[in-house]
Amino acid sequence: MESSSREAATRFDTAKWVVVIALVAAGVAGNHYYGGESLLYRVLALVALALIAGAVALQTAKGRQLARIMREAKVEIRKVVWPTRQELLQTTAIVLGFVLLVALILWGMDSLVAWIVSSLIG
Repeated sequence: MESSSREAATRFDTAKWVVVIALVAAGVAGNHYYGGESLLYRVLALVALALIAGAVALQTAKGRQLARIMREAKVEIRKVVWPTRQELLQTTAIVLGFVLLVALILWGMDSLVAWIVSSLIG
């Protein structure tokens, strides 16, 4: 009995995805068809269709999984210890210093190889 309810839910999810694809296709076709209309109206219509398609997609099993993952990610982001302004500036300065150093080393090596090749070729 449980497998038949899963099968029905899967078929219903498939129907929801078909609706999502139809909404996206309608947005693309409508944007093309109404290309001469005001950009503001077309953007508003596309945003409305995207919100509706997103709401339908979130009602599927995959959509609910995505929503759960997003909530968990939000909780994890709150746990991150962000650097202070001083730490950020110091780290940035160190990275820029090393980039400059490596650039100078590569420039020197390139100049040396160019000088050697020009000496050999004449």
